[in-house]
Amino acid sequence: MSISRKFIGETLTIHIDRPMGSRHPEHGFLYPLNYGYLPSELGGDGEPLDAYLLGVFDPVETYTGVCVAILHRLDDDDDKLIVSSPGRTYTAAQIRALTEFQERFFRSVIYLD
Repeated sequence: MSISRKFIGETLTIHIDRPMGSRHPEHGFLYPLNYGYLPSELGGDGEPLDAYLLGVFDPVETYTGVCVAILHRLDDDDDKLIVSSPGRTYTAAQIRALTEFQERFFRSVIYLD
């Protein structure tokens, strides 16, 4: 199992490199939410561990929130942290719907707190 599960319930500061409303640099799709990374931890792909930021409706550069879930890709070595405001929770179905714009191309499991 991925080490990223250890982050569930932890308060983390993530850096946003693809703010809400930006486009993917290679594939051109629109980011309907803020997407970034946890700079202090490498993911399975050797890059900083990726993070979706849910429930923040403006583009941001950094955000300190709580990791409420992990999206573990089954066919890729690239787990995603799911970060939100303290006290805010999401169901697996809500997370799947909010991240579908990018995750529809992968098989995954969502681990909740």
